[in-house]
Amino acid sequence: MATTIDRPALESNDASESRDDKTRPFSHFYRVIWRWHFYAGLLVIPVVVILSITGIIRLFKPQIEQAMYGNLMQVVQSGPALSYSQQLESAEAAYPDATPTGFRPSDAADRAAEVGLKTADGRDLTAYVDPYTGLVKGDRIDSETVPAIAEKIHGTLLIGTVGDYIVELVACWALVLVLTGLYLWFPRKRSAVWGALLPRLRARGRTLWRDVHALTGFYGSLLVLFMILTGLPWTGFWGNKFSQVWNQYPSGFFDAPKSTVLTGSLNQDGSKIIPWAAEQLPIPLSSTEAGHEGHGGSTASSATAPTARQAVPLDLDSVIGIAEANGIHSGYNIRLPQDPKGVYTFSLFGGDLKNEVVMHIDQYSGDVLANVGWEQFGTIPKVVENGISIHTGERFGVPNQLLMLATTLGILVLTVTAPVMWWTRRPAGRLGAPAMPKNFPLWKGAVAIMIILGVMFPLLGASLLAVLLIDFLVIRRIPVLQRTFV
Repeated sequence: MATTIDRPALESNDASESRDDKTRPFSHFYRVIWRWHFYAGLLVIPVVVILSITGIIRLFKPQIEQAMYGNLMQVVQSGPALSYSQQLESAEAAYPDATPTGFRPSDAADRAAEVGLKTADGRDLTAYVDPYTGLVKGDRIDSETVPAIAEKIHGTLLIGTVGDYIVELVACWALVLVLTGLYLWFPRKRSAVWGALLPRLRARGRTLWRDVHALTGFYGSLLVLFMILTGLPWTGFWGNKFSQVWNQYPSGFFDAPKSTVLTGSLNQDGSKIIPWAAEQLPIPLSSTEAGHEGHGGSTASSATAPTARQAVPLDLDSVIGIAEANGIHSGYNIRLPQDPKGVYTFSLFGGDLKNEVVMHIDQYSGDVLANVGWEQFGTIPKVVENGISIHTGERFGVPNQLLMLATTLGILVLTVTAPVMWWTRRPAGRLGAPAMPKNFPLWKGAVAIMIILGVMFPLLGASLLAVLLIDFLVIRRIPVLQRTFV
């Protein structure tokens, strides 16, 4: 992704560099930026290609799932729907050795209900149930769907926490690429319109590749920056710390007993159902004390919610009635309680952000233990939620998907044109990194920018120090490495 401007002086030998030291001091800093841009591209291009391809798959998840599982998802209305409890029981009967973990009610007349199941061998299934007949039409293994695999690669490169950190590091270095690329693009002459703002139509060879790279990078820079910054909140290191700072809820936010498990843990590979702004919310516990009067917060009528603690858990229909009485919109997912102190968790994520919500309900009393939605989100979380929904193509439908697709394709163009430019100018037997000028004065502004970025993004700061140490203490002191990399 190395955005370079064709300048013979930038590929000079030591003698010409010496002349540059006297006649063109400004080109020294240009060469340093070019060198950093080169190394940044070298580090990130392979992973960026992977993230771009998997990101496109994730972007069109609704269309892909419709194409692959449409026969399971679609039903024909045939009379009144069965109760939610009956639909759940149909799935339990079809999978007697599995434990129900989730439920997604049908949100359209021609849409099947979805029941989440955990099999005895640990697999997560989604079973599709006809809400009118109770027929289980079939199932899918959640972790083996194309979007789920793409999402897991996109987030962790299939190597867990280490992969998550690598993805975050690549995103941070991509920021460096964009910033240094804009500096390299900036025309030094006012008359330099061709190649800076417009392609040189008669250009061939490396000049043509350079124009495609530079113009794609320039015109797409804001969208690429947006893509990077809106992806970082999902990362495991920086994103988690950022979430901890901005998504804290006051100690008196709800008075139910709470576990040490956070609501964000309900997000699983390929299935994010919890809004980012609610990930740090502790999951409350259902009270097991007989005769408990509840914790308040429920506005359900006495027809749908008991006024006193019951000895047995509420059925699914009663709990759904409580959630809907508290204003939840259709399209929500439900996580079912998995132990005596577990709660029903209703969540709505994606689409109209004002409808996003996480609601925890006591499985016995029906009390709404926590109800966190758009009104409770802070300003920064609201900004992040908007950014994430656009990043994933869920904010404005197909136009949103196409805009993000164009951005991702632009990134792929940059990853292709950069190595082509490098290949056409590389010296034989050498990596061909832009040489560091001699006697280069330290530019305090650039150092300040790098320090700020390093503090804001600790993994980037650590990697910057590592690269500097390797460059100055290893590569420059070993002749073989110096000839290859310098």
